Amino acid sequence: MIPNEIAITPELVADHGLKPEEYQKILDLIGREPSITELGIFSAMWNEHCSYKSSKKWLKTLPISGPRVIQGPGENAGVVDIGDGQAVVFKMESHNHPSYIEPYQGAATGVGGILRDVFTMGARPIAAMNALRFGDPEHPKTRHLVSGVVAGIGGYGNSFGVPTVGGEVNFHRRYNGNILVNAFAAGIAETDKIFYSKAEGVGLPVVYLGAKTGRDGVGGATMASAEFDEKIEEKRPTVQVGDPFTEKCLLEACLELMASGAVIAIQDMGAAGLTCSAVEMGAKGDLGIRLDLDRVPCREEAMTAYEMMLSESQERMLMVLDPAKEDVARAIFDKWGLDFAVVGETTDDLRFLILRHGETVADLPIKELGDEAPEYDRPWIEPARPAPLAENDIPQADIAEALMTLIGSPDLSSRRWVWEQYDHLILGNTVQRPGGDAAVVRVDEGKPKGLAFAADVTPRYCLADPFEGGKQAVAEVWRNLTCTGAEPLAITDNLNFGNPEKPEIMGQFVRAVQGIGEACKALDFPVVSGNVSLYNETHGEAIMPTPAIAGVGLVPDVTKTARAAFSGNDEAILLAGAPADWGGHLGQSLYLREVHGREDGSAPHVDLTAERRTGDFIRALVRDGKLTAVHDCSDGGLAVTLAEMAMASGIGAKIETPPVDPVCAFFGEDQGRYVVTLPESAVAGVMAAAKDAGVALLRIGTTGGDALELGAAGPLKVASLAARHEAWFPAYMRAVQ
Repeated sequence: MIPNEIAITPELVADHGLKPEEYQKILDLIGREPSITELGIFSAMWNEHCSYKSSKKWLKTLPISGPRVIQGPGENAGVVDIGDGQAVVFKMESHNHPSYIEPYQGAATGVGGILRDVFTMGARPIAAMNALRFGDPEHPKTRHLVSGVVAGIGGYGNSFGVPTVGGEVNFHRRYNGNILVNAFAAGIAETDKIFYSKAEGVGLPVVYLGAKTGRDGVGGATMASAEFDEKIEEKRPTVQVGDPFTEKCLLEACLELMASGAVIAIQDMGAAGLTCSAVEMGAKGDLGIRLDLDRVPCREEAMTAYEMMLSESQERMLMVLDPAKEDVARAIFDKWGLDFAVVGETTDDLRFLILRHGETVADLPIKELGDEAPEYDRPWIEPARPAPLAENDIPQADIAEALMTLIGSPDLSSRRWVWEQYDHLILGNTVQRPGGDAAVVRVDEGKPKGLAFAADVTPRYCLADPFEGGKQAVAEVWRNLTCTGAEPLAITDNLNFGNPEKPEIMGQFVRAVQGIGEACKALDFPVVSGNVSLYNETHGEAIMPTPAIAGVGLVPDVTKTARAAFSGNDEAILLAGAPADWGGHLGQSLYLREVHGREDGSAPHVDLTAERRTGDFIRALVRDGKLTAVHDCSDGGLAVTLAEMAMASGIGAKIETPPVDPVCAFFGEDQGRYVVTLPESAVAGVMAAAKDAGVALLRIGTTGGDALELGAAGPLKVASLAARHEAWFPAYMRAVQ
């Protein structure tokens, strides 16, 4: 009989994030009342963060396979073949709730967790990125949160020794009470040496690796599956504490251990810690797991079984070991100063059996812990879409003044203050640093092959039209990779939404996933890993729907990539992908929001057929060395794109007067467009090739001088643009108390 030292009341069940009908399912499954430890285990395994119970139905519709995909969703990270016997291993994961409660440690442990997901697969990390969303800059907590999150990301990544090469930072009042911190990592492994979490073999030792277990993070996964309320400060103890130096040792020890042949299966102790890692390893292998918690290394006294099973202390792994190599494995971890403890064994009874002080504190069916988790087909409604802007509703402004406003605004100002706190050059293989369309990192020192990385999503589009917004997020990442000349390989996603029990929020989720799926299929850009973060609400107000996408592309030769900066004077400027009237979609644009204080109109449409055709054409030109600069058109439209190219180089440009309303032409956010430059002598040939390929290509201007002239608008000195662009972030953060 399992001792029930604490009475299981309806209030206690609710505190564990379980609904009455879910608790009844537990009673039916095990035929008795659970112990408090068992209740905690079910809470961990059946919460939204671990079980995907509200999203699983829709995630199954995403394309997850392709000729290069070695491992899709379901493991610690996705794995994609990049040739020469090598694979890129990558994933993105959220640490939203912890980062709002304790920004430094929340963000730091988000970085640590995603790095472990990658090296658990046998890959050495080579790059990290992040996608950050904060509240209104004037909100009293925003500066504090920005300061803490950026410091946490830099503090962990820099100390661990991985370059942080890209990402995004945006602000909106809808994130005032619930910021987003999405962390990405990628590593390189040999294709025939990928390690998985599926346990195999009966009677084999289950080994605890890494740092000791403490009480930090107890209940973290359950906390991440609930809305915030006025008791938010009480949740601070559920935030983990990270140690990047221990993680660096763990990386080296694990890779050495893997090379020794001792590893049969290995799993990071992430969300829900020891519980989730043990259950996943056993269930995947159709095996039971027996754990003796008295053998688990602890750094705090008198820890209960409940605390030990739900602790999310960092820098820990669980492994199934080849017993013949136990001495070799132990010696490796002793050398690196890390704990190595045999804490259990695999069994053939499909039970999850846990002992503490010689007593059985949990005895549960291991497969059902995962397989029988609730799976909901939640009701949803089609999201309401705002009406398109009327033709006579185009608010005017001075073009030059509007551009200066935009490039100095919180969402479009330089992120240098952020990325200069990250070591983006460590390891010595960063070819294109943060600030461009995509980062480029050399795979092996001295060799030409590289990888490009980009992350993007436009939440204001997703709010206006989740389907088009989902498509646009994928297409934007695909376009960013294409700008460098990379072949887009695959994506990982981080789907951040509010409470899925509200049909309008579930509708946002469903339509965004459908849009993502359509774009991935059209662009041959499969989803190989990812994360869903729901219940991002505070006092009932949800964040904007934010399905962040991170993509990876293959660069055959890093010396033949393109950059956004103008490369010289007297070069032709061409606009690819735009119709003869240059475009001009102002709905949901930053021009409307930042210049006129409006957030209305329809989201821009994404023509995936044209997107594919134009991108393939641009990529071929980059690889043939025919373009001297490439930059995609996105936030702020054509004017901001041109300003960014000018500021990156110090070279100005003279742009023709557009054939339509200049406000529409210069600030419209039509999709699928690129601005490219090339020598005058190459223009005729490229224009003819574009015509043959069915790609829209317009000559719009010429580079040169020290000012940017947009049609009839007054010239803007590039130096003045750059000064405005660089000013906002440092000035804002100087006010941190």
